[in-house]
Amino acid sequence: MSEPETSPGAPQYKRVMLKISGEALMGDQGYGLHPPTVERIAREIKEVHDLGVEICMVIGGGNIFRGLQGSAQGMERTTADYMGMLATVMNALAMQSALESLGVFTRVISAIPMDQVCEPYIRRRAVRHLEKGRVCIFAAGTGNPYFTTDTAATLRANEMHCEVIFKGTQVDGIYDKDPKTNPDAKRYDTVSYDEVLQKNLKVMDASAIALARDNNLPIVVFSLEREGGLAGILRGEGTYTKVVN
Repeated sequence: MSEPETSPGAPQYKRVMLKISGEALMGDQGYGLHPPTVERIAREIKEVHDLGVEICMVIGGGNIFRGLQGSAQGMERTTADYMGMLATVMNALAMQSALESLGVFTRVISAIPMDQVCEPYIRRRAVRHLEKGRVCIFAAGTGNPYFTTDTAATLRANEMHCEVIFKGTQVDGIYDKDPKTNPDAKRYDTVSYDEVLQKNLKVMDASAIALARDNNLPIVVFSLEREGGLAGILRGEGTYTKVVN
C-alpha cells in the first residue's frame, strides 16, 4: 500500500483503525475504568475526527477481565475468553458515552449479538456508518474464543478497508527491550513484520502481525500518554514506530 499524497499539515490517512488496550482506560487505578482518562482519550479521538478522518476502534478488556489469565487460574478457556469479550463491550460503551458527550456520533458494533445494548456486526452497515462520519467501536473481539483483540482489530481494519492501524501504548514506539526497565533500550523508527515476529517484539500477537503482513496493512505504534499525539502522528509529526513490509 503506497503512502497517500497529502498537503503539509493534513492527515496522511482518510480511514484508520485505532487499537487501544483496556488497561489504557484505567489510568493510575489498578482495575476498571477511570472516567477522566476515558474522557482524555475521547478528546484525542474527537480532534482526529474533526480533521475529517474516518475512525474505527477496537478496545481491549484487560482492565476488567483477561481470558488468558482466567484460564491460567483454572477457568475453562472458552468461557474465560467469552467473559473477556463482554469486558470489551463495557469499555466500548464507556468510550461511546464519552465521545457522544463531546458531540461525536458513534456506533458500538458487537461480534456477539446483544441488540438492546449495541448493533450486531454487519460489514456493509459498518462501512456506511463510517461514510456518514460516525466513529465505529467494534466490541467482543472476533466473536470467537482463542483470538485476541489485536487480531480482531486487524481483521476489522481489513474488512473496513482502513489504510493503517494505530496501536496506542504506554511508550512511544517499538523497542528491542522494555524501555521501562532497560534504559539502553533501542527504539525502532521502522521495522518489518517478519522482524517483529522473529525477534518476538510483542507489538501484537503473531496472528495479528501475520494478517497485517499478508494484506500489506501498516501498523503505527505510538504513545497514548502524550496529549495531542494521535492527531500529530496522523500529520506525520511526533515519535512513533511504523511496521511495514
